[in-house]
Amino acid sequence: MCETCGCLATQVQDTETVDVLSRLLEANDRTAAHNRHHFDGHGVVAFNIMSSPGAGKTALLEATIDAFKADFRIAVIEGDLETDNDARRIRARGVPAVQITTGSACHLDARMVHEALHELPLSQFDIVFIENVGNLVCPASFDLGQHRNVVLLSAAEGDDKPAKYPVMFRAADLVLLSKMDLAPLLDDFDAARAEQAIRALANAAPVIPLSARKRLNLEPWQAWLRGEIEKIRATQAAAHDAHEAHYEHHHHPAVA
Repeated sequence: MCETCGCLATQVQDTETVDVLSRLLEANDRTAAHNRHHFDGHGVVAFNIMSSPGAGKTALLEATIDAFKADFRIAVIEGDLETDNDARRIRARGVPAVQITTGSACHLDARMVHEALHELPLSQFDIVFIENVGNLVCPASFDLGQHRNVVLLSAAEGDDKPAKYPVMFRAADLVLLSKMDLAPLLDDFDAARAEQAIRALANAAPVIPLSARKRLNLEPWQAWLRGEIEKIRATQAAAHDAHEAHYEHHHHPAVA
């Protein structure tokens, strides 16, 4: 685990360490707000995709790109400790991908995403997917400037993970139960039990079972995605109109 997140606080509980971590998160939140301002200013909708390693984030993005690229201009920010394997898979789908190699950091933070945005002309995109580092702990604590959090829980992980990693699953705006084609072969995963564990966290987010590789039950995920894009764009448009009205009122007041 890296030394730039709450992992360290579980090992060292002195006041100085907690103070440093508090300042770190405050600085991250300021940068995240700046990132969100950039997204909103260009009418871009940003989704933060989180899960443990190997839960199928990149496969989900590949399937989503195939279904959406005719209607939306898509870019992806890829986070991994090492290699650009996932970014190359995304680029093979004809979509630009910016690789963030974190080294020892176990999550993306807002500063990393801000630097990646300098490589993306946001006016040319409608959606930015941020594929976070595979980790069920630290990514949930760092706002990146995204509009929605999507968390994957694969059938191979067991249905008790929401109870074991509550912070991640509380932060989810949507939970996708991935690799469900494997569920019949497993005795420790039941979709209903997984959803019950999520509801026990007082999270009412939709829970959708699917398999990206087998292209099973992708329609509900795609419908949710389109619905959220529409909602966020409506909010962005309303904020833009309010800003324009405010500007006109102060710079071009009506003459009595």
